[in-house]
Amino acid sequence: MATFTLESGLDTVLGPKAAAALKRAFMMLTVGDLLAHYPRRYAKPGELTMVVGLPIGEPVTIVAEVLAVRERKMQARRGSILEVKIGDGHGVMMLTFFNQAWRQKELRPGARGIFAGKVGVYKGALQLAHPAYALFDATDEHAELAAVERAKHPIPIYPATATIPSWQLQQHIALALDGLESVPDPLPAELRARRRLLPADRALWQVHRPENFGQIDDAQRTLRMHEALVLQAALLQQREQVRRLEATARPVRPGGLRARFDARLPFTLTSDQLAVGEQIADDLVAPWPMNRLVQGEVGSGKTLVALRAMLQVADSGGQSALIAPTEVLASQHLRSIARMLGPELAAELMPTLLTGQMPAAERRKAALRVASGQSLIVVGTHALLSKSTTFAELALVVIDEQHRFGVEQRETLRRKGTSPHALVLTATPIPRTVAMTVFGDLDVSAIHTMPAGRAGTETHVVPLAEKPGWMPRVWRRIAEEVALGRQAFIVCPAIDALAGLLDDTGDLPPDEDTVTVAEAEASGVGGGSAEATGAPLGALPRAMPLVGVVQIAEIVATLPEFANIRTAVLHGKLPAEEKDRIMRAFAAREVDVLIATTVVEVGVDVPNASTMAILNADRFGVSQLHQLRGRVGRGAVPGLCLLVTGAEHGTPARDRVMAVASTLNGFELAEVDLEQRREGDVLGDLQSGGRSSLRLLRVVKDAQLIVEARGEAEAILAADPTLAEHPALAGAIELRLNHTERAALAKN
Repeated sequence: MATFTLESGLDTVLGPKAAAALKRAFMMLTVGDLLAHYPRRYAKPGELTMVVGLPIGEPVTIVAEVLAVRERKMQARRGSILEVKIGDGHGVMMLTFFNQAWRQKELRPGARGIFAGKVGVYKGALQLAHPAYALFDATDEHAELAAVERAKHPIPIYPATATIPSWQLQQHIALALDGLESVPDPLPAELRARRRLLPADRALWQVHRPENFGQIDDAQRTLRMHEALVLQAALLQQREQVRRLEATARPVRPGGLRARFDARLPFTLTSDQLAVGEQIADDLVAPWPMNRLVQGEVGSGKTLVALRAMLQVADSGGQSALIAPTEVLASQHLRSIARMLGPELAAELMPTLLTGQMPAAERRKAALRVASGQSLIVVGTHALLSKSTTFAELALVVIDEQHRFGVEQRETLRRKGTSPHALVLTATPIPRTVAMTVFGDLDVSAIHTMPAGRAGTETHVVPLAEKPGWMPRVWRRIAEEVALGRQAFIVCPAIDALAGLLDDTGDLPPDEDTVTVAEAEASGVGGGSAEATGAPLGALPRAMPLVGVVQIAEIVATLPEFANIRTAVLHGKLPAEEKDRIMRAFAAREVDVLIATTVVEVGVDVPNASTMAILNADRFGVSQLHQLRGRVGRGAVPGLCLLVTGAEHGTPARDRVMAVASTLNGFELAEVDLEQRREGDVLGDLQSGGRSSLRLLRVVKDAQLIVEARGEAEAILAADPTLAEHPALAGAIELRLNHTERAALAKN
């Protein structure tokens, strides 16, 4: 039998076709990538049972043959159901799969396999909805016996896709495990013994092939410590690497730009703004580059703190670059900075916008001002990372909304200068242990106090599941605020729900937890506008469909309450010039109601905006809802946020919306958000939840473990800074740091 290491390419183990499929679906290239794809849950093994007399509501495992297959459309929602009749010679039952017609390719009449799931009933017939299964190889006479033996143990269910189901991943992993050589253990033997952890190879074996649930717990406990130690050691090494660099001191100049700016401020800085400002000022004269995270609530004044740092840098001729995640936010930052500076300081500093969607001629002029050093403050999007963007003397990098960027992107921008300082901003407050994990290479500051004069925001849930008649009142409430001379946002999760420009997340993913056919067909969470579902104009049906700005703009245009209200639509597909024009019009009070997607999530500052209605609120994350809500109540006008949802009471989606309505404390909501969203890729640039680089580790649930791993990593690096005596740990860190590069290769 061939043997493999964690670095072996998947093509050598599985063949080129399977390896290419895993590369496309999961960005996997090596055996290590595959074996780090841990089960997301385990099905309880049921005693092998005949179909006759199956216990309703209990997990069962049966060996059966596919007898017939048919696909039919659902009655009350979009999509189809695949119905598979199976039999074991003593009885028959149905398997049901929602929106997974592709399974017909493998579940053909005559195919035999082992099927596991919870027994349900639909229209008097027994069914397994979304069962786990493995089909037997018709050419291998021992396959059925082996599969039956494995079914006596917990059945791993893997994160899967439509093209690579869980059972196929299980087969691939089995091949890799069977040929795996000894695995280097990143944990020092003393640490492993003291914490009673498993050897690395045993942990991998038990997490993928457990004989009982106790073995799963032991394996996961070991692998969580692997993740935590490797992550913390890598972050500590990165922090030390920065501190070995030499930085140009940027002292505060008496009577300089920062002093002149402070003198013209029409308000007094808060105590937190002053304290964090002094921390930054001290960092800017340290012998190594600043690497600081500033976290604070929406509207707490983080941009003001960052601007004062830019002015301190500009006093010695240094340039500052602020990178924002969206074009709308970058444009908003530029306008806000220019307004705060005033005409005289703005003329000296020449703030410049640089984005990818600018007209070519305008972009060339902006790039020339940046390259020549004429512009001392540069604001942009990912265009700042491009090779064509150069700086005369980049001294400070400011990253806004860090959760949209990764360490690698931050370092790409820093490499455009000579050891520039870095300041990271986030409006998603995070607990200390989360900061230690996600931003462990940074010093952390927090702005808790809010500027004086803010009227605050009230948040209310509009539960259409129980109160479908409340929707017309939402429209009237918005109209009432406009009548008082105020402005409002209406936020939708999609651009055009009917055109499908954003997914209808009502569809179940492969291998999702069991849902009966009756529940699926009764849910009625398909797409479509209010008119398409037969609801009265201005209302939305009890089970709220996915709505888009296109449909909502059409609805409000026919409402009597909106007859004299000026509306505009804003979304990410509009040209940059159009988006900027609409935002300028809204800021200038030429637009009363802005109907938008999440392009208004961060940075949009219109103090006269008092009201926000977020439709399909259950389709947004906690952090998104909190950020969106922060667009109102920013001035002396009281804010009102209406979270409109069709989610049923007691469901996770409804709980998420209720959590946001219950508090304005971003630190509390951050924990809820992280528990649901995962943490993003903490050492690379893959920030979306579905591609989290954390496999088993959870920064909220495993907070104490992370603190302990930090201490272990500090002790190891203090005694062995180069990890010469810990080659397995050094190797694991190297593999981890290469994650971004390998993922980029997998995309190509």
